[in-house]
Amino acid sequence: MWYEHRRGSHHHLPDNVQSWTYETGSLTQRLRDYYGNTIAVTILFHQWRIPFLSERRQLQLPQHRYGLTREVILHQHGKPLLLARTIIPEETIKVAHRNLSHLGTRPLGEVIFSYPDLERITMDLTLVSPARWMLQAKQTANIDQPVWGRRTVYAIQKRPMLVSEFFLPEILGH
Repeated sequence: MWYEHRRGSHHHLPDNVQSWTYETGSLTQRLRDYYGNTIAVTILFHQWRIPFLSERRQLQLPQHRYGLTREVILHQHGKPLLLARTIIPEETIKVAHRNLSHLGTRPLGEVIFSYPDLERITMDLTLVSPARWMLQAKQTANIDQPVWGRRTVYAIQKRPMLVSEFFLPEILGH
């Protein structure tokens, strides 16, 4: 379950979770500031698909509209730090000159925070129990405890994309 974040309010979160959740800049850059250039991306999933109902609602997409869906894990020497799921509608890819559909192993944050007109529209918070994760995610990210996450709608030239980021235990120590 996602909880809406309203500007100016902070939910009662552990301090280490608040620090990451309310980060206004690029999480990729923050990771690089701490770990240097050893941050890498492993792609778990990258293809066009119909987003989940809650994601379509966030993006105000019609029921059968596809979005480019990308799931990745950011890690340092195989140590999982951040699990991310991004939904990018076709219109957003077009205004971004297709830069967002050809990321490869580049982190999304490295690209979107370079757009001068990037806007943060909404942000929701969640705490996900290990039972809710698929086996592959649990094994790849070593998920054995509840994981905090944020889901943010960003817009480039008023065209939205949804970025869900989950803070794995290793990241919360920094």
